[in-house]
Amino acid sequence: MIELLTYGFMQRALAASVIVGTLCAVIGVFVILRGLAFVGAGTAHAAFAGVTLGYLIDFNPMVMAMVFGLGTIWIVQALNERSRTAFDVSVGIFYAASMALAIFFIGLMHTYNAEVYGYLFGSILSVTSSEIRIIGLLGAVALACIALFFKELHFIAFDQEMAEASGIPATRIFFLLLTLVGVTVVVALKAVGALLVFALLIIPAAAAYQLARRLWTMILCAVGLGLTSTIGGLLLSYAYDLPSGSTITLLATALFFVAVLVSPKR
Repeated sequence: MIELLTYGFMQRALAASVIVGTLCAVIGVFVILRGLAFVGAGTAHAAFAGVTLGYLIDFNPMVMAMVFGLGTIWIVQALNERSRTAFDVSVGIFYAASMALAIFFIGLMHTYNAEVYGYLFGSILSVTSSEIRIIGLLGAVALACIALFFKELHFIAFDQEMAEASGIPATRIFFLLLTLVGVTVVVALKAVGALLVFALLIIPAAAAYQLARRLWTMILCAVGLGLTSTIGGLLLSYAYDLPSGSTITLLATALFFVAVLVSPKR
């Protein structure tokens, strides 16, 4: 096991696991409490459409993923505020449209590109040093925003109308939360893929919800479960030659069922 740490690709993969596991767990707590589970899936597919366009026009795929992911989530919020379209309906529309765009862009490519499918299914063992720097920077910015606006995020997670009545700019804080979800999706995209990224947003936080009664306890439990899932899944995938993204997600799912079985809330 110690020998694995001497390999550069494993060091990068472990660093990505720590960043992704921590960030997804922390943001996931607010996603679970606010009932935004479907947003992660829709944003992930929009970001993947950006990745495919990036490869098609020979532009940085991470930048295009950020543009598509955040653009989609901002448009959905604008539709929710200015029309009678329900939030989850808007997300569902963009979920379908972004996947159609991704397939359309892939169809325009003249050759098979394995890297594109790495973003779809996850390829944490192939994360590069430059990608580590990017996801590290994005992860640090997202966590700093959470720390800065923690009380406001805490308030709107439980009662947005009461937060608004108390003088908190709840609409803008909710917009910030959606933006942080979008950033988190982009950070995790290369590690676990668009099909599985929302699982890391939901499953560790949902498992922590079974075990905790206070917000801080729930966050700490979610981070512990998230790191166990990402690091444990990475090591299992390397040891048994398994797909890393699906191994991480399946381990997180197993931990969720364990949490349900031992939950004091039963």
